[in-house]
Amino acid sequence: MSIVLGILTFALIVLSLFLVLIVLAQKAKSDGGVGAAMGGGMTEAAFGADTSNVLSKATIYAAIAFFVIAFSLYLGRIYERKHATAAANNALPTIAVPAAPAPAPASAPLAAPVPAATTTTTTPEAAKKP
Repeated sequence: MSIVLGILTFALIVLSLFLVLIVLAQKAKSDGGVGAAMGGGMTEAAFGADTSNVLSKATIYAAIAFFVIAFSLYLGRIYERKHATAAANNALPTIAVPAAPAPAPASAPLAAPVPAATTTTTTPEAAKKP
């Protein structure tokens, strides 16, 4: 899906440049405009006397294509984001790290575990009594 979105993005950039150039090449209604300054006579030679009609139709078709591609890119990015979050929920579960590190094992030789003995506290008075 991302390859299609990349191709559509490139097409949108090229189409927008074409749209800018085609609008600049048109004659303004009052005077020659920028199109006449940049070779407006050349477009009349290429398309004939009905140049304004050809450029108008090219502008209309390019604008329609621009909006269609822009809207499809919008829908494609929504689709991509929706499926990216769905894929993140189906990923492997995360393992929680304990808050305190586990105690390091002692370097004592391996032996049988000794049961814990209860300790009694002796006071100095109890130690004097026989």
